[in-house]
Amino acid sequence: MKRVLVIAGEISGDMHAARLVEAVQRREPDVAFFGIGGDALRATGMDILIESRDMAVMGLTDVIVRLSFFQYVMDEMMSLLHERKPDAVLLVDYPGFNLRFAARAKQRGVPVIYYICPQVWAWHRSRIPKIARIVDRLICIFPFEPALFEKTALKVDFVGHPLAEVAAEIRNRDRHALPWPGTEHVALLPGSRMSEVRLLFPLLCRAAQLLEKQRPDAGFIVAAASEQVAAMMTSYLGEAANRPDKIQIVTADTREVLVQARAAVVASGTATIEAALMNCPMLVVYKMPALSFLAARLVVRVDSVGMVNVVAGRRICPELIQHAARAEAIVDALTPLIEPGPKRDSMLHGLDEVRRALGSGGTAEKAATILLEELGD
Repeated sequence: MKRVLVIAGEISGDMHAARLVEAVQRREPDVAFFGIGGDALRATGMDILIESRDMAVMGLTDVIVRLSFFQYVMDEMMSLLHERKPDAVLLVDYPGFNLRFAARAKQRGVPVIYYICPQVWAWHRSRIPKIARIVDRLICIFPFEPALFEKTALKVDFVGHPLAEVAAEIRNRDRHALPWPGTEHVALLPGSRMSEVRLLFPLLCRAAQLLEKQRPDAGFIVAAASEQVAAMMTSYLGEAANRPDKIQIVTADTREVLVQARAAVVASGTATIEAALMNCPMLVVYKMPALSFLAARLVVRVDSVGMVNVVAGRRICPELIQHAARAEAIVDALTPLIEPGPKRDSMLHGLDEVRRALGSGGTAEKAATILLEELGD
């Protein structure tokens, strides 16, 4: 039996890793997986030692506050490496932790497969040679990433985005009813981490309140990433004065919300890719703690923070970041995406280009083939 230590430190990584694991199990059911994951990986039968949700952080401030916890997790994973002697390590996104662990695993002679390339193109291109030294196989989900490693000996594969296949299935299936209030449907996606939701959700509620006054037919669904996040948002709505009248919260149905929405306000991150794949015009917003924002400004090397714009190679979706993210500005930027007209049409054309660039599906199967190759099967 082959054994694989998996570290998926975020909700999205847990979902992507689970599809890969399922694809492996269909072909080689004797491969055993253990490590860090969440509900999706647990459903595959993986032995979860530490929960992904406990690893979630937002920015430098959160990391500093929780340094002792991350050191504990590192020590636990190193103990697993010694005690269970895995045949390979599968690291999924989450570079702040995973690159440090990759270096330690490599030193001990354990093959390291990295699924979902760290965003070196946005932060530290100087990390490219280091990644090439400590990773044995890199699996990329964005088409522009393999070229970044052309001058290294690292074997890099583009397999397409894992959400592309899921999105195609959802777009083509029958629609099911959602509790939309109003007739002009607007989706609000304030993020998946509790810390970012606390910053963004009150802002989105205020913007929705302003938009509702201008467009009485507007109604809002907030797509919550988990029951825990939904409970926090429900509590806020129960007390807030700055909130729209027509607003509902839906949990674990984000893609259906997006495919039914006329437009969306989306926190920067994977959700912008989901919105693009669902053909939903969007405004990208983001706020983070002041110290984390200042630190990010020193190292970020891209003009756009929304992944949909990075993939497009141009600003197809407007972005309101940090101090620019004000309720009035959100309403001004969102209105042309709701109404018929050239701005909406231009964005829909750009989203179509992004969908084509992200691949046509089969991502999990391709990634599983690579993992099995590295395992020698």
